[in-house]
Amino acid sequence: MDANAWQQILTELRAALAAEDFRRWFGATAYASDSGDQITVWVPTESVRRHILAEYHRELRRAVSAIDRPDTHVRFVVAGFGEDDEDDDEGDRA
Repeated sequence: MDANAWQQILTELRAALAAEDFRRWFGATAYASDSGDQITVWVPTESVRRHILAEYHRELRRAVSAIDRPDTHVRFVVAGFGEDDEDDDEGDRA
């Protein structure tokens, strides 16, 4: 079975980041969905979501391009919250 898009992105990130950074910030993420133009990923906490977006935006864009999906956005959603509970489109995409 083929890996989902998030697994492919994680493979690219694993190669680009220090092992500890990858484990700390991406180890607890989980694939939620892929609508074609947006990949949704669950993260465990709001602080992890904010850190990923602030510190790894460039690496994420490179990884998305590397899997031949340059126009796809990655959206991070804190697990346990509905989308209406998030500040929906304000800074939650990479």
